[in-house]
Amino acid sequence: METRFNKKAKVFDICISAVAAVLSVGIMIYGVFHFGLDNSWPELVLNIFYIACLVMMWMYFFNSPHLTTQQFNYWSSVCVGMTILLRDILFAPPLANYPLRLICFTLSVLLLCTLTYFYARKDWKTYSKSNLWSICIIDIIIASLYQIDIMYFEAADEYTNYMLTEIWIRPTITYGLVACFVTETNEEPTE
Repeated sequence: METRFNKKAKVFDICISAVAAVLSVGIMIYGVFHFGLDNSWPELVLNIFYIACLVMMWMYFFNSPHLTTQQFNYWSSVCVGMTILLRDILFAPPLANYPLRLICFTLSVLLLCTLTYFYARKDWKTYSKSNLWSICIIDIIIASLYQIDIMYFEAADEYTNYMLTEIWIRPTITYGLVACFVTETNEEPTE
């Protein structure tokens, strides 16, 4: 199979982020079965969107004729946006530290608006690399704040390790998607 990317550094970036995301999603699916569907069904819904992103990333990486650049852009934006809306806005976890909860909520709304503005427009290729990387950076900040709250303000239990894994899945996937998009801002897509 022919890959879309020729530079070894780009292939390495995308492959590492995809492998890390697959391992994380696998751990979370194991967690869903371990804790039971009654307690962890939201994680299963989020994993469906994460798996969709990973499948699209794989199809895009191997230059599938069934997925154009615009389709990859649109559907991956929708999947990441849905995870932001579900996990961080509508069903935000109750953090013990109220200022951290407020900052995470505000950054999540900003991330959703930024994602919509930068990715969902038809002329998305005209944006600069700094615009694209801002999505990933905001997502990493949100995940870092969640980790700080879980590690320092929440009581540790059996679910803590799974939660720490789950909060880093989306930034990992976002990094892989942004790496693909940054490449597309420099190169014409191959059809």
